[in-house]
Amino acid sequence: MQLPYLSGRKSVDDAADLISRFGANAGYEAAALAGRSLDQGNHIHFCHWRQIERLILLLAIDQPAGTVH
Repeated sequence: MQLPYLSGRKSVDDAADLISRFGANAGYEAAALAGRSLDQGNHIHFCHWRQIERLILLLAIDQPAGTVH
């Protein structure tokens, strides 16, 4: 899994908001928001919501992500 880029606290707040409103479907909602942004030609918001989708998926995993050196 590709780790998300978090540009600031707003990314975490947006992910938390979607999780609180949509529960297990929060990742799907983030993907839908990304799709709508792309359809509107807003590539910056598209990238933001795709990163939120990745963050939500990462938060749903019960084990550590990445490697230990």
